[in-house]
Amino acid sequence: MVFYRKYRPQKIDELDNQSVRESLYSIFSKGNFPHAFLFTGPKGLGKTSTARIVAKAINCEKHKDLEGIRSEKEIEPCNKCEQCLSITNGNNLDIFEIDGASNRGIDEIRDLKEKIKLAPFKASKKVYIIDEVHMLTTEAFNALLKTLEEPPSHAVFILCTTEPHKVPATIVSRCLRINFTRATDEELTRSMQRIIKAEEIKIDKEAILEIAKLSDGSFRDAAKILEEISVFAGIKTVTADLVNEKFNSLGIGESINRMIEVFIQKDSKKGLELCRELVKQGMDFKFFIEQLTDRLHLMLLQKVGVEKTDTEFPLSLLEIRKLFELLATAYQDTKTAVLAQMPLELVILEWGEEDLEKITEVARGPVGSFSPASALSSEASFNEVRVVGSPSSATFPKVATSSSFANGLVSSQINNKNSFFEKLINEVKIENHLIAGVLRSCLAQDPKNGKLNIVAKSKFHKEKLEEAKTLKLLTDCADKISGEKLNIQITLGGDK
Repeated sequence: MVFYRKYRPQKIDELDNQSVRESLYSIFSKGNFPHAFLFTGPKGLGKTSTARIVAKAINCEKHKDLEGIRSEKEIEPCNKCEQCLSITNGNNLDIFEIDGASNRGIDEIRDLKEKIKLAPFKASKKVYIIDEVHMLTTEAFNALLKTLEEPPSHAVFILCTTEPHKVPATIVSRCLRINFTRATDEELTRSMQRIIKAEEIKIDKEAILEIAKLSDGSFRDAAKILEEISVFAGIKTVTADLVNEKFNSLGIGESINRMIEVFIQKDSKKGLELCRELVKQGMDFKFFIEQLTDRLHLMLLQKVGVEKTDTEFPLSLLEIRKLFELLATAYQDTKTAVLAQMPLELVILEWGEEDLEKITEVARGPVGSFSPASALSSEASFNEVRVVGSPSSATFPKVATSSSFANGLVSSQINNKNSFFEKLINEVKIENHLIAGVLRSCLAQDPKNGKLNIVAKSKFHKEKLEEAKTLKLLTDCADKISGEKLNIQITLGGDK
């Protein structure tokens, strides 16, 4: 059995989150407890495990008399009686664990309402643990509300969620809420020490701290990482260097510095090369984006004077804010990306393409300040257009063999901020910043004969736009703007 399941806390005292421990001791110390709890907080913090401990504390056979103030020792479940053992083993007939994501409809809640009226089989209280409760439908919430308002005396509800903002206020107001905050390094160390002692793992203190940093405040992730590194180490002592070797976190600080330099210089090529290096190293891009965001947060604090530093950062507050938005989206996309590095690569590309917006401003200036058409000679065949005044010397890649076609594309896209393509980019940006960034590096004329042709500057961009999910987003947005069904075609620069 894996560590995080094998060493689940079985008593309140074993809960590693200090605030949760203190809250539960306070609640049960007087022998009286609410009929509904709401456990909120990120994944991997022990919400479900705590719910089972609460179920045992309520139904433990040694707790016959719940009246009067009790000590912490008296509150703890014995973990020896029939009720405690059956709850631990998951076969107690009066404890119901319901997955809100799979049983989210009104029919399931109606079934619950009918069965809850029946008296417990053996336990003193029926306990309903509803995990991911925010996934319930509106109708299901309304049906559950009636039960929470007038519950049977023998029923207790424990609702668990990672997204409390999605739970209706009417439900929240009828529950006693306990918030599970991200674990501190000390709490994670306490959790791991219990496993280390039981498994007799040889490990340095520095290695434990490294694992704590990698676990992102999650007890479950800390247990998983500890298990992986203990298997990797074998009979050797687990050291900080071994943890860094296994999880490729050694030297990540230097990689973060290089990526910050990429953002400062807006050098997309250098950024993509760095991503390629990180892929070869086997970098966890989710972790890398977390560390990158943490560094930007430090830069933000230093910029406004909260943190003192002798280093001058050339990025403005608006630029840091923009990067925060892009990286937040990339962090979410990394969880489902086919290629883990792609969301970060798209951030780099969009950030590098920011200077393209300056072209529009130049094009609106005095006549002769910038002319896309004059920049495209027949000899050039639109191989490259350098943008005068752009710090990064942004370029348009080769997109067509016909100069007249290229001139038309550029004039259509750049000189008219109200063009169909510009409107499409703005509409897509509402749903997905990264895809909007890809579109900004492409060219397109207004739709003709029910068709919209988008010319991508590279194979990477073309493949990204042709993904089923992305193509659907483009089609929906284009149809919304045009008021008709459009057939979108993605072609690579240079295709006829």
